[in-house]
Amino acid sequence: MTERKEQPIMAPELVKPIEILLVEDNPGDVRLTMEALKEAKVMNHLTVLKDGEEALTYLRRQGPYAKAKRPHLILLDLNLPRKDGREVLAHIKADEAIKRIPVVVLTTSQDEQDVLKSYNLHANCYITKPVDLDQFIKVVRSIEDFWLGIVVLPVNGKG
Repeated sequence: MTERKEQPIMAPELVKPIEILLVEDNPGDVRLTMEALKEAKVMNHLTVLKDGEEALTYLRRQGPYAKAKRPHLILLDLNLPRKDGREVLAHIKADEAIKRIPVVVLTTSQDEQDVLKSYNLHANCYITKPVDLDQFIKVVRSIEDFWLGIVVLPVNGKG
């Protein structure tokens, strides 16, 4: 007969939420992403920034973001105002303090050059946003299931 061991149950107050940074300028996509993440099995805190300059200021903890929490995961659109996602990705992966934070490129672009450039800049994955509402929610949920449920993330992007 096999002995069954009970798994310890962690009190909810001891579980820290996963910090997610969403860099997205489309309000509809922000709303859909928030909706999909709200139903998460994993506690998460979502910070939304609308342009590349603001994202880099946040990640570098400068100005109004001096006390910002480091995200465990970044969801990055490529087509952003002020500084596009490709530039943001290049800056993130060149910065020793934040380069280990996984970056999921989540964009409408299906251009092969964007895919190649993103991976050459060390994106952790590249996902094309579906146009269909239900498919978009499924995509966000699959990101959540994989990156927040299966993958072991570095603590605060450091390692």
